[in-house]
Amino acid sequence: MRIMKTVVGTYDNIQSAYAAANDLVSAGYNRNDISVVATNANNVYSPYIDTKVVDTSDDVGAGAGIGAAIGGIGGLLVGLGALAIPGIGPVVAAGPLLAALTGAGVGAVAGGIVGALVDLGIPDEEANIYSEGLRRGNILVIAQVPDASANAVTRILDRPGLVDIRKQADTWRSSGWKTFDPNQEVVVNGR
Repeated sequence: MRIMKTVVGTYDNIQSAYAAANDLVSAGYNRNDISVVATNANNVYSPYIDTKVVDTSDDVGAGAGIGAAIGGIGGLLVGLGALAIPGIGPVVAAGPLLAALTGAGVGAVAGGIVGALVDLGIPDEEANIYSEGLRRGNILVIAQVPDASANAVTRILDRPGLVDIRKQADTWRSSGWKTFDPNQEVVVNGR
């Protein structure tokens, strides 16, 4: 049995996130183990989605439809769906995170985005930071890879556009932020 590790890159633009996901696939990592999630508050990605928005606040188990591509992401990764996440608003997502958010998994139902990230193996404190980053407009690339590959994946994810999420979290904390709150007002690109 292989021990898997979840590695996350947080980006300030979809192009960098897409390039990171593409480079992971090109390096031989399984596209079924890579997720991308981005906020869609201004419907920037709506022309690329062939499905209705799934509102996870009422029915997490409804499932998101499979859409077309965001500049090719739909062909690169497994599934592309649109959904609404409490505290974040409309997002587009592909990969295992989409399944975790739309499936009937207890973590996703109980904890929304934080629960889904924890279910993927991300520690709770980090899941709260990544969720807040997403709420504030960051794009997440998440790869579940063999533990021995984690450093190589981290190097692939290190590119222009990569956000130092811990530094961002320190800035948020200095302004009074404590943890992700799904009941807090959604912020669009207010890093």
